[in-house]
Amino acid sequence: MPHNIICTICARGGSKGVPNKNARIVAGRPLLSHTVNQARSSGLFDCIAFSSDSADYRRLAGQAGADLLIGRPDELANDAAGKIPVIRHCVEHAELATGTTFDLIIDLDCTSPLRLIDDIVACVELVKKESVNNVITAAPARRSPYFNLVERTEEGRIDLARKPARPILRRQDAPECFDMNASIYAWTRAALFEREGLFHPDTALHVMPEERSIDIDSELDFEIVSLLLERRESQL
Repeated sequence: MPHNIICTICARGGSKGVPNKNARIVAGRPLLSHTVNQARSSGLFDCIAFSSDSADYRRLAGQAGADLLIGRPDELANDAAGKIPVIRHCVEHAELATGTTFDLIIDLDCTSPLRLIDDIVACVELVKKESVNNVITAAPARRSPYFNLVERTEEGRIDLARKPARPILRRQDAPECFDMNASIYAWTRAALFEREGLFHPDTALHVMPEERSIDIDSELDFEIVSLLLERRESQL
């Protein structure tokens, strides 16, 4: 059973949709600080490692309570870099720095800060109790590829993204679908380092409501997340 648990928080400095979003002030503090604070407040982690190509982001993460601040190399900081190699790099450097081999890796994304600590706990428990090797989080989809999500085909025709075997007349009758929310990812060490890709036969899902699942990718997203975080802070 996993017992050495690391939290990785990875934030690239070069955002185009919302420039410098991870350092922008939301509910009184930089956006990235909310995620570092959640990790610290959970009490779950033996190490909280923050990875970024931005020295400013690393400074802010240190002020928020991250244990390790890891510089991300240029080849992992461009638009083509995938998430999994970045997390592997972070874990490897954290293991070298601490002399610890981590059994369980929990990655929290700064741009999806509306999660609750209970969501993080649930993902950890899924790996520990259900003997799965990785967990993703998602919200119930607002559109169904079987009913009202369409795509343009190579021939230029508009059609359902996924054609059902027989017509579906009500969205409620379509297969259950989810929108990944980029909030929490969990892996055993073997799954992270020995498997490729995110989806495997034993991948588990933790479902979160829409109001905790907004991933900031635009100014509108930023405004909505700001509103919800400020409302939450005012109710504490």
